[in-house]
Amino acid sequence: MKRILALALTLTMGTAAAAETLTVGMSGGYFPFTFVKQNELQGFEVDVMNAVGEEAGFDIEFETMSFSGLIGALDAGRIDTIANQITVTPEREAKFVFTQPYVFDGAQVVTKKGNDEVAGVEDLRGKTVAVNLGSNFEQLLRNLPYADEIDIRTYESNIEQDTALGRVDAFVMDRISSAQVIKESPLPLQLAGKPFSEIRNALPFRDDAEGRALRDRVDAALTTLKENGTLADISVKWFGTDITEQ
Repeated sequence: MKRILALALTLTMGTAAAAETLTVGMSGGYFPFTFVKQNELQGFEVDVMNAVGEEAGFDIEFETMSFSGLIGALDAGRIDTIANQITVTPEREAKFVFTQPYVFDGAQVVTKKGNDEVAGVEDLRGKTVAVNLGSNFEQLLRNLPYADEIDIRTYESNIEQDTALGRVDAFVMDRISSAQVIKESPLPLQLAGKPFSEIRNALPFRDDAEGRALRDRVDAALTTLKENGTLADISVKWFGTDITEQ
């Protein structure tokens, strides 16, 4: 587990005051949202949380771990929230309290370049499809009316490589990340069709008094950052467009 501390300076009544620490979990392996380059944790989610910390008066402490372990770490109280494109789902809303969405996206099928057998989600029947372990994409596929005809395989990593090598027929990821992977990677990949499910990403907190209080402070900070254009600026920096508005 790698721990990286980002400090935010807060002032109270004109004098320096110690800020509370908000511990934020992320994978550090989901470019360009959260990734490590030259031993530095960076990405869209990192910039957003640092801006939230500055606005809300938190010291932001990042903890990186496998994506599949993030929900368990939050539930166990080892972290306060997760900033790693966490999709709001009914199952998660039954267990956690969420901020307002700050990313709007869609689920996307990606195939090896030149694959003309899969032109979208409707062509996944009889195909092997990879998803990241612990992500919401497995459930999205299982909700399809023909889910029993899809061989769904979960991966900790390398779904892009295995698709490019033909070990699986396709993978499903969010469209924003898929487009960035295709743009930055030398692997021969292509988007297959249009997004097939709307995704709203938000920050989850434990559903107790402390968690709800933290959620309210972070949510208020997100509102301010949306209104003053900071979230849009961060989005344009990483994606060239604003993904923070529906």
